[in-house]
Amino acid sequence: MLQFGIHPESYGLAHSGILKAAEVHWNLSPAELIEKAIINKEGSLTSTGALMCDTGKFTGRSPKDRFIVKDEETSENIWWNDINIPFSEENFDKLHKKMLNFLQDKTIYARDAYAGADKTYRLNLRVINTQAWHNLFCFNMFLRPEAYKLKDFKPNFTIICVPEFEADPETDGTRSANFAIINMKKRMILIGGTAYAGEMKKGIFSVLNYLLPVKEKVLSMHCSANMGLEKKDTAIFFGLSGTGKTTLSADPNRDLIGDDEHGWTENNVFNFEGGCYAKVIDLTEKNEPDIFRAIKFGAIVENTRYFENTRQVDYENVSVTENTRTAYPIHHINNAANPSIGGIPRNIFFLTCDAFGVIPPISKMSKGQAMYHFISGYTAKVAGTEAGVTEPQTAFSACFGAPFLPLHPTQYAEMLGKKMEENEVNVWLINTGWTGGPYGIGSRIKLKYTRAMISAALNGTLENVGYRTHSIYGVQIPMTCPDVPSSVLSPRETWKNDDGYYAKANDLANRFRENFKKFEEFANEEIMSGQPVPNLNYKDR
Repeated sequence: MLQFGIHPESYGLAHSGILKAAEVHWNLSPAELIEKAIINKEGSLTSTGALMCDTGKFTGRSPKDRFIVKDEETSENIWWNDINIPFSEENFDKLHKKMLNFLQDKTIYARDAYAGADKTYRLNLRVINTQAWHNLFCFNMFLRPEAYKLKDFKPNFTIICVPEFEADPETDGTRSANFAIINMKKRMILIGGTAYAGEMKKGIFSVLNYLLPVKEKVLSMHCSANMGLEKKDTAIFFGLSGTGKTTLSADPNRDLIGDDEHGWTENNVFNFEGGCYAKVIDLTEKNEPDIFRAIKFGAIVENTRYFENTRQVDYENVSVTENTRTAYPIHHINNAANPSIGGIPRNIFFLTCDAFGVIPPISKMSKGQAMYHFISGYTAKVAGTEAGVTEPQTAFSACFGAPFLPLHPTQYAEMLGKKMEENEVNVWLINTGWTGGPYGIGSRIKLKYTRAMISAALNGTLENVGYRTHSIYGVQIPMTCPDVPSSVLSPRETWKNDDGYYAKANDLANRFRENFKKFEEFANEEIMSGQPVPNLNYKDR
């Protein structure tokens, strides 16, 4: 087996069961991987030097084909459902063996990396790929060890990603030919039949969402985080796609800790990753300058297309998918924190794009309300975002990351509540959606107002203003905020009629309550105290 590059002397590929391969290229640089990818016809260089690649049949994750091996430990701890689907140990071992046989005559790209900027809690990862651009993706997305540490690197979790290998559902126990299977006991993830690179990133996130809360009592979070340049105060932003998480956490006056995955320890908040994986649909330099400028040599763009007869990326082109993305190392962002660690957060923002127009643009939540809304993970879809969506629809994703939660959501929520209590953290609900009526009638809340409200929360201005209680959601609405008209702060006042407002507000409250029924059995009294109560009297306090 020919091996090239810097590789461990004691813990080689045999550690992962690989005894034979045609060639193994270890820990190549971005330039070397890009060269390999182009020679292998895996992609092409754009006008900015980024590598453009396609992910083939799958342009996103395949949640129904993601499994977790059920063993004596995970059987009791995992929240088994249609997200965390059990897989037998026997079938995992058989599939692993078949993949190893498949790799015997293949060229392999191996990489050693970290997940977790805090050394106390990080995972030592080994990623084994058959495609050079996948290995570059892992260089960008995970943390990169210094070269001198690679000789003695000892992995404690391994990803084997082989898009060319397909399972046989009848004999392998999978649902289809593609699969992503996590084995907590053997510390391994097997991925096959799909070239969507995000399966590797989110696989490790799912692992950390299990190991850190269970083993280390660290809260794992699907969020972005930044900190002030002077005070070094940390803020966390939770939000589903389209709520403004990336936009609002990118602030020239604050350092970016990370844009997607973090852990909260007794002492800090730390980034799990070494890069960013951002959507690029309709990307412009004017609206997203940091992301736009980060797409340079070393970065990857997935499933995008060029303007005709050029190498310039047309970010409006969705002929392949609307889920076009870029992956780049975090140091491509000018104001990235190094290391990617911040202090205990003082402010947490739950972002929702409320298309019903009834959630206040900013409100302060109690501990119970924060835990309830954290478990709910609400936003809304609007007409045109998906086929068949003709009016606003609610979207709930527990803890703002349901597809990646191996534990029951109440476990993460209770940890959040404890952190709030121990550290006197403010939690704010931010509506980046509609006001003055629902989608189609009202208007989108201006970004400048949202930025002003977040700035006021961060600098403490909102500590010295009066508040009133929302009659349905029970949250505290500030009476005033610098640079924001007072009328904007009250969603009811922006509507032309009270009956219309309360009808929508009650409707949404009932949707919250209906969604939460599946969590009630495990939710404590304090969490349940945070649920909205429909106001049948239509009287605002």
